[in-house]
Order: sequence, then structure tokens, then C-alpha cells
Amino acid sequence: MFVCVFLIFTLLIPAANAQLNQARPELTQGVEVEEKLGEKIPLDLKFVDADGDSVLLGDLFVDGKPVLLNPLYYDCPVLCGVVVDAVLAVVDELVWSPGEDYTVISYSIDPTETPVQATQTRTRILSQLERPDVQNGWHFLTGNESSIRKLADATGFAYRYDELSGEYIHIASIQLISPEGVITRYLYGLEFREFDLRNALYEAADGTIGNTMEKLLLYCFTYDPSSNSYVPVAINIMKIGGLVTLIFLGIFLAFLWGREKALKSSF
Repeated sequence: MFVCVFLIFTLLIPAANAQLNQARPELTQGVEVEEKLGEKIPLDLKFVDADGDSVLLGDLFVDGKPVLLNPLYYDCPVLCGVVVDAVLAVVDELVWSPGEDYTVISYSIDPTETPVQATQTRTRILSQLERPDVQNGWHFLTGNESSIRKLADATGFAYRYDELSGEYIHIASIQLISPEGVITRYLYGLEFREFDLRNALYEAADGTIGNTMEKLLLYCFTYDPSSNSYVPVAINIMKIGGLVTLIFLGIFLAFLWGREKALKSSF
């Protein structure tokens, strides 16, 4: 319990207090996320879904649909429950739906957990999410030590088991994966902004998700690592503004030309 509370606390400390993090317990040293943007995760790893069926990770990837990868363990007393609830909250806010527009994969980092725990979490989470096809769009997995480690290592997600507390030490993080299995973005924290997730999914899908207006809006933002959020891009905003100006100018000129033509034809 202490370890989870400690990690929650460190996530809430402003960056200006970085010196304080240097004094963190030795047990938490090295428990961080090494971002591996642009690298591909192994899609041939075997896991077990909440129904007890063996599945390949790649079988859960659907053509054209990005993936939100959520490492956790189901019996985690504090942090994992907070993170998966944060994922639930932002998914519920998002107009796009799991199953229809993207896929969520929650996987346990604890090799001793079984489909029973996965089913309990799935039931709790999905009962709060009224979306069509969500049963096929949010997967809850367990696996053996080898598959779990390979997937976590591929995404740079470090964790450690503390025998004294019986808990896993890890950082609150989710990863966004392209339909081809390439890591495109990391998001951190105990809550996620809907706009950040929408941008991250848009990036992961390489711009193939969302309607035209959403694509124009998301084009104007880029990810800022220092703030862990998406911020406006002045040059892109100027490009969109210029395009809009040209469109309105064209409409105005067409109106004037049409009016002039109508006046000439009346004489």
C-alpha cells in the first residue's frame, strides 16, 4: 500500500520539485517508463482473455483501428484501479467508441492472476460504459511471465514486485499503438484529458479516424513532452486560417461576379 501511495504522490509533485524525487526509496529506483516511440511491439505474444481462451496479441488488432494499451494488475489495491477508472472516465467522455473506432487492451503484469480476476474487472468496467460493441472493443488479458515481460519491455514499461508488501511497483501510464503495432504515444497520470486521448488516437491511426472537422481541429495541435499534453501549433493554425480565408474570399468574389453578371444581363 505504501508503494502505491508513494507513486501516486510523486506523480502529483510539480516538476520544480525534482530534487525531492532524488530521495525516493531505493525500491522504486528504475521503476519508470522508457519511451520507445516508433518501435514495434511483438504481436505474436500469447495471452489469455477474460473468457479463458488463448489469444495472440495481434489477433486483437483490427485493420485501421488504433490501440490503447493499459498495463495493470487486477488485484492492485490502489494505483491500477485508479488508472483503469481514469481510462474508463476518458473513454466515456470520448465520442469515439471502443470496438467501432479503436481498441482498448488491458493486460495484467502479474503472471499469477487468472481469467477470474480479469472477468471481475471487465464486468465492473464495462457495466459502466454504455457503448455498442464495447464487449468486442475492450479486452482484459492475463498471461505468463514471458509474454508479460516481453510486452512490457517492448513498450519500455518497467515494474517490480515488492515481496514485503506483495505489490507491484509501477508508474501510471498508458500507451497508444498504431494498427500495425507501432508505438506512437505515451500518456501519464491519474487522469487523462479527453482532448489528449483524442489527439493520441488520431496520431496512432495516422489521421484515418474522425470526421473532417475533427481532423482539421486535431491538425492544429502537437504533443508537448514537457507538459504531457497537446498544445496549439501556430504554423498549422495559420495554414488553416489562410485556407478558411481563401474559401470565404472565393465565395465573396463568386457572389460579386454573379451579381455583376446579373446586373449586365438585366440591361
